[in-house]
Amino acid sequence: MSSLVSKFIINGGYPLHGRVKISGAKNSATKLLVASMLTDKNCILHNSPNKISDLAVTIEICESAGSKIHTDRDLLTVRTEKILNTHISEILGNKNRIAILLAGPLLHRTGKAEIPIPGGCRIGTRPVNFHIESLKRLNCNVEIKDDYYILSTDGLRGNNISLDYPSVGATENIIIASTLAKGRTVLTNAAVEPEIIDLIKFLQKMGAIIEISTDRKITIEGVDRLNGAEHYVIPDRNQAASFACAGLASKGDIFIENAVQENLITFLNTIRRVGGKFEIGESGIRFYYDGELKSIPIETNVHPGFMTDWQQPFVILMTQARGISIVHETVYEERFGYVKELNKMGAEIELYDTCLGGLQCRFANTHYFHSAVVKGPTELRAAAIDVPDLRAGFSYLIAGVIAKGESVVNGAIYIDRGYEEIDLKLRDLGADIKRI
Repeated sequence: MSSLVSKFIINGGYPLHGRVKISGAKNSATKLLVASMLTDKNCILHNSPNKISDLAVTIEICESAGSKIHTDRDLLTVRTEKILNTHISEILGNKNRIAILLAGPLLHRTGKAEIPIPGGCRIGTRPVNFHIESLKRLNCNVEIKDDYYILSTDGLRGNNISLDYPSVGATENIIIASTLAKGRTVLTNAAVEPEIIDLIKFLQKMGAIIEISTDRKITIEGVDRLNGAEHYVIPDRNQAASFACAGLASKGDIFIENAVQENLITFLNTIRRVGGKFEIGESGIRFYYDGELKSIPIETNVHPGFMTDWQQPFVILMTQARGISIVHETVYEERFGYVKELNKMGAEIELYDTCLGGLQCRFANTHYFHSAVVKGPTELRAAAIDVPDLRAGFSYLIAGVIAKGESVVNGAIYIDRGYEEIDLKLRDLGADIKRI
C-alpha cells in the first residue's frame, strides 16, 4: 500500500532484542547525488539508501534535469551528460528541500536555474535566505516570481561568505556552487556535520580543492572541471540514535550494525549520563538496558553538539527516566510539535517559550515553545496518533513499542522519508508491528 495512506499498527509492551543494520545516511546521499551533476562523467555511490523516499524524490528531481540514474540494492550509479531542463517543477521541489541545492550544478552548466521556494517537514520556518544571499555573493542574479527563484549568472565567482548561523543546507549549497567557481571562496561560521565532511570527501575525489580549518572556516579553490568518482556513503547516525533510544526505552538489548562511534560521540556521552549502557565493537555498537535511567538536561546544537534530529527519540527515552529532564531546542523553533500526541499517550511533558538551557538561544524572547520539561518515568498507554514530521514519526514508533496495547501511528509517509523498511526492521527486533 502507498505510504501516502498507510499507517502502522503496533501492539506494544515488549522489549526490543536483536541486531539491526542501519543504511547509508540519506542526509549525505541526497547531497552527493546533487554534487554528481557538476560533472558529465559517471559517479557511483555505495551504501546508498535507495529505498528511502527522500532519496527517491531527489532521484526524480535530478532525472528531471537530465541525470541518468540506476539503482541496485545499495548501489547507485549516476551520469548527467547534459542538462536538459533548468526548471524544477513545483510538485517535485516541494516534496523535500533538496531542489535549492541544484542551483550550483545548473548555473555552472547552463547559466540559469528556476527553482521553487522549498517546503519540507513542519518543524519551523527553515528559511533559505542564507542560500540566496550566498549565491548572490557568488555572482548569481536572483529574482522571485510566482513562488520561484529565477537564478542566472555569467559565471560564478568565488567570494568571502560569512553565515550568521552555521546552516547545514547553506554550507552544502555554498560548497557545491563554489567548487567550479572562478577564484577562491572562504566560508566562515560554516556547519561541519559528518554529512558535510562526506560531501567534501566526495568532491575531493572528483577533483575539487577544499580546505577545512578548525574554526568553522572552509576554503574552496575553484577548479576548471570535475571528474567522476566512486564513494561509500557514511552510515546514518540519525538511524543509529533512533534505534538506540528504542532499545533502551523498551528496556531491551540491540546491536546496531554500521553505527560509527566517531559520528556519535556526543550522543554516546549523553546516553552514558542518562544511565544507558553501550559497548562499541568493530562492526557497530550494542545498546542495552541495565538498571534505572535517570533524568538529565540536554540542549540541541550544531555539530559537534547534540543533534536536533536526536531530540525527539531522546524525549521518549526521557519519559522512562526517573526525575525531571529539561530539553532546550536551539536549532528549529517549532520542533516540539509532536508533544501533544505523546501527552495523549500518558507522557508528562510541558513546553515553555523561554530558554531553559545554559545559554540564551536565537529564539529567546519569541513566542516559540522551544524548551520542554519531561517528567518520568511514566507508563505510556496505547493511542491513535498522527505523525507531523520524520524524526517525530520514529519517536511515535518507539512510544508505540513501549506502550501496552494497540497503537495506531498515522502518516507512514513521513517515516519512510528517512528509514528503510522500518516495520520489517522493528519486527526483526521483536516488535509486534504491521503496516496497513
